[in-house]
Amino acid sequence: MKPRFPLGLPAAVAAFVLLAGCSEEPQVVQYEQGKYQGKTDSRPWEGGAFNGDKTAWERALHDRVRSQNEYRRVE
Repeated sequence: MKPRFPLGLPAAVAAFVLLAGCSEEPQVVQYEQGKYQGKTDSRPWEGGAFNGDKTAWERALHDRVRSQNEYRRVE
């Protein structure tokens, strides 16, 4: 009884599958001078909780720092 496929065909398929991953190209981003391509950053107080109120954000930041002081937390 003869084999259905020649022996070279499975070897060629296996070699193709193994070598297919070796053709990866480098993924280097090309930046153009002076052109930012990412998302623009917003200021911390412009988000949901403070709605643009910088003084409320500063007050919340100050209160958070004060609560980290062990001497003031005991009082």
